[in-house]
Amino acid sequence: MKFLIDMPLPPALALWLRGQGHDAVHALAVGLDRAPDTQNIARAATERRTVVTADLDYPRLLALSRAIEPSLVLFGRADWTETIVIERMSDILRSLDPDEIEQSILVVDPDRIRRRRLPIG
Repeated sequence: MKFLIDMPLPPALALWLRGQGHDAVHALAVGLDRAPDTQNIARAATERRTVVTADLDYPRLLALSRAIEPSLVLFGRADWTETIVIERMSDILRSLDPDEIEQSILVVDPDRIRRRRLPIG
């Protein structure tokens, strides 16, 4: 799978995902560190990447645009350490097929993962 890791999450997540055989980039590494969320969404959609973020604006932006891509993994309200983020991404990749992630929003909480298909709204 292809991922775009947003600024609120550590670059180590992209490194870990690449180590698992995925194509993953961090926003900082591709010049999106100061880009608006809409630019990140456009880039991810163009490159067919799943955005991984802790930024709560993304679901609203996807709902307003009625977009079916990019897919989104949203780490919800919690204190997310680098280790826990990687553990939860591992859980996602182990329990869901790529087609269950595509065109979806996954909301990751400490105790569960909720999935909703795109478009929303």
